Amino acid sequence: MPSEFWYVALLFTLFVVPRMLQRFRVPSAVTALAFGIAAGPGAGLLTHDDTVALLSTLGIVSLFLFAGLDVSVSELRQERRVLVEHIAVRLLMLGTVTAIVTYAAGLPVRPAVLSALALLTPSTGFILDSLERWLPDDRDRFWVRSKAIATEIVALLVLFVALQSTSAARLGWSSAALIGLIAVLPLLFRWFAAFVVPHAPRSEFGFLVMVAVAAALITRHLGVYYLVGAFAVGMAARQFRTQLPGLSSDRMVGAVESFASLFVPFYFFRAGASLSRTDFSLAAAGYGLLFIIMALPFRLCLVAAHRAARLDEPPSQGLRIAMAMMPTTVFTLVLAEILRVGFRTPDGWIGGLVIYAIVNSLLPGLVLRITPPAFEDELQLEESGRVRGAVGQ
Repeated sequence: MPSEFWYVALLFTLFVVPRMLQRFRVPSAVTALAFGIAAGPGAGLLTHDDTVALLSTLGIVSLFLFAGLDVSVSELRQERRVLVEHIAVRLLMLGTVTAIVTYAAGLPVRPAVLSALALLTPSTGFILDSLERWLPDDRDRFWVRSKAIATEIVALLVLFVALQSTSAARLGWSSAALIGLIAVLPLLFRWFAAFVVPHAPRSEFGFLVMVAVAAALITRHLGVYYLVGAFAVGMAARQFRTQLPGLSSDRMVGAVESFASLFVPFYFFRAGASLSRTDFSLAAAGYGLLFIIMALPFRLCLVAAHRAARLDEPPSQGLRIAMAMMPTTVFTLVLAEILRVGFRTPDGWIGGLVIYAIVNSLLPGLVLRITPPAFEDELQLEESGRVRGAVGQ
């Protein structure tokens, strides 16, 4: 059968079917992942396709670019004491889970740290995309957004150190290269604002995406995957909001989000297609069940307990915020790939992480019980978002 047919079928599968299933509170990411599993391990289709690989790269880069653009330093400073305490709690959780994985599962320290990150790190881009459907209260959304972003920043730093800590020399050179990349970005944005924008209006979007792709490839070459580079570009662009408004305006953030929504399904599809049948053995089911039973209550209770002690919130309120932070989809899938390729972690362990990611991604939509909007309400929501973006200009 011609390859063009499979591409057309894939487009319909990834763009239409997930939207239909969202009415039943099934995230589109989970649907795309399931289709990838059916195509790859199930039927052996599109497992090593270069076109799908390119589209999936654009998807993961744009998703973390969007997450970086959404980082507001001034917003994080509003509740910095609570956020610092939250990060301290997260680091304590990370150390505890790393120790358990090291001694109970027998994994070396570095893959144990990566496994702990896969179990504990919320997927900020996924959460931000779904937040309005989960929590109607603005204050609750602020807390979830701030905590997820702060946690992801720290997790990316831990990921960088864990992957580069094979030797002091490698960690030093990699750190210098990353710092150099971050230092160059403001100069690049200033040059673009001074010499390109006056002669090429409305070129901000293309420039931003291409810089994010280039930075992501650089950090990939450094051995820390695409995440760090794309996220750093988004954060750097956000800091230029006053000098170059078009680079991080509400309209630009919306455009990047739309761009990500177009390509991210290919990432989840490819992640599913890259798995093997051995990833879904009885051992994988056992590990997945163990992760669900131990990690999910641990995360829920610690977040709720911290908020009750620090903000005097009722447990139900803290649990709602903790539940909205449960999805680890992207981080878990990325780290599962790194564990498989870089550390040759057993297939059962990888499959358990994937099962855990699927379950925790389904939970908020099912537990928080936010009724999906009618079609007309969705159009009104999109229109109001466009109006807010225009006002923000």
